[in-house]
Amino acid sequence: MSAAATKIIQPLPLNSTTTNRSPHKALFNPLKATPISSFPASTRKLRLTKPNSPHARRRSTSIFAVSDVVQEKKPTSNTFFPNLLITKEEGLELYEDMILGRSFEDMCAQMYYRGKMFGFVHLYNGQEAVSAGFIKLLKNEDCVVSTYRDHVHALSKGVPARAVMSELFGKTTGCCRGQGGSMHMFSKEHNVLGGFAFIGEGIPVATGAAFTSKYRREVLKEGDCDHVTLAFFGDGTCNNGQFFECLNMAALWKLPIVFVVENNLWAIGMSHLRATSDPEIWKKGPAFGIPGVHVDGMDVLKVREVAKEAITRARRGEGPTLVECETYRFRGHSLADPDELRDASEKAHYAARDPITALKKYMVENNLASEAELKVIEKKIDEVVEEAVEFADSSPLPGRSQLLENVFADPRGFGIGPDGKYRCEDPKFTEGTAHV
Repeated sequence: MSAAATKIIQPLPLNSTTTNRSPHKALFNPLKATPISSFPASTRKLRLTKPNSPHARRRSTSIFAVSDVVQEKKPTSNTFFPNLLITKEEGLELYEDMILGRSFEDMCAQMYYRGKMFGFVHLYNGQEAVSAGFIKLLKNEDCVVSTYRDHVHALSKGVPARAVMSELFGKTTGCCRGQGGSMHMFSKEHNVLGGFAFIGEGIPVATGAAFTSKYRREVLKEGDCDHVTLAFFGDGTCNNGQFFECLNMAALWKLPIVFVVENNLWAIGMSHLRATSDPEIWKKGPAFGIPGVHVDGMDVLKVREVAKEAITRARRGEGPTLVECETYRFRGHSLADPDELRDASEKAHYAARDPITALKKYMVENNLASEAELKVIEKKIDEVVEEAVEFADSSPLPGRSQLLENVFADPRGFGIGPDGKYRCEDPKFTEGTAHV
C-alpha cells in the first residue's frame, strides 16, 4: 500500500470553468486549490490532505488507498482512431440506448394523455447520458436500484421495451405483471431490483445487494463473484437520512457499490440551491472516506469515463464511490406537472446541451458513424417502441385474484382456516371487535 493510502482524500474543484452551470448563476462556488490526482473526465480533483492537518490528526488510521485508476484520462485504445474516447461499436451502442430511452419516454407521454396509463408518470428526457454512461458498462449479474424515474434505467439494463410498456399499461405481460406500474420496475432476470416511489428507500436495498456480493465472495468463497451495484437517486434524496447511513455502511464494509446522484437541479419544484446547506453533493463522500466525483451529466462520454473507473474500483474490491452527475430533465417533474416554476432561459440553456445531439455530433465529426447509419438506428427504435405499444395494448389485464398476491405471506390474502376457507368468511372472525 502506498503512503497515500494513510492520508485523507478531499475532492476540490479543478477550476470554475470546467462545468456548464445555469446561465444566470453558477451552482457551485469554486475553491482555490492545487489538485494532485483525479478521476478521468471528472470536473473535480482529489487532493491529499497534509499529514499534520486537523483532519489527519483526528483520523489516524488509513481510510482507503488511492486507486491506480485515479489518474489523468487516457484515451481508449482504437486502432483506426487512436485519440477517440470510444470505438465505433461503443458509440453506436450508446446512441441506440439513448435514442431508445428518449423515444420510449416520448411515447409514454402520448399514451398517458390518451388515458392508457394512470397515476404519476415521471419521464427521463434529458438525463439519458447518465443511464447509458453507467449501465451499459455493467454485466448482467450486476444490480441496478432505481427511483420513481425508472423506465430508462430498466431499458438500459436490458429489460425489453414491451415488458416495460406493458407494466405502464398495467397488463399481465409487464415486468411486474401489471402490479408495479410506472414507479416500480423490477426484473429478477436482469437484476433490476426495483424503482422506488419514496425517495431514498432504494439506497438501503442497493447497499444490501452490494453486501450480498461481498459476503458471497469473502465468506462463501465464491471467487468469481465480483458483482457491482449501482444506486441511482436524485439531488433531493441527498438531504435524507438513508443516504448518509448507507454511505457510512458502504465505507465501513468497503462494499462494491457506486452511488450515482442524478442532480437535475430540481426536487419537484424546489431548487437544489435552496434545499441544502452545501449544494456540492460530491463533497459528502470524503466525509465518510469515499471518493467524491463531479461530472457533466449532459455528456455521455464524460459520464462513461467516470463510471468506468468507479465500477472498476468496486469490482476490484476497493470500495464505494459517490458520483454526482449534473444533468437536467427536459419535462416537468411528472406528466401532471405543468413545469411553470423553472425559468424559461434555464430550460433553453440545457435544451441546447441535449446529450443525444452532442453524441451524434461527436460521432459524425469523428467519422465513427454517418448520418445514414444513425438514421437506421432511429428507425429501428421507432419500430421497437411502436411494437411495444401494440403489444401492451393487446395484452390482458390482471385478474381480480391477483390483487393480493405478493402482498401477504399467505398468497390468498387474509389467512386460511383449517377447512381451506378464508378466515374472514368465518362468522366468528370479527367477534369481539368493533364494527365500523
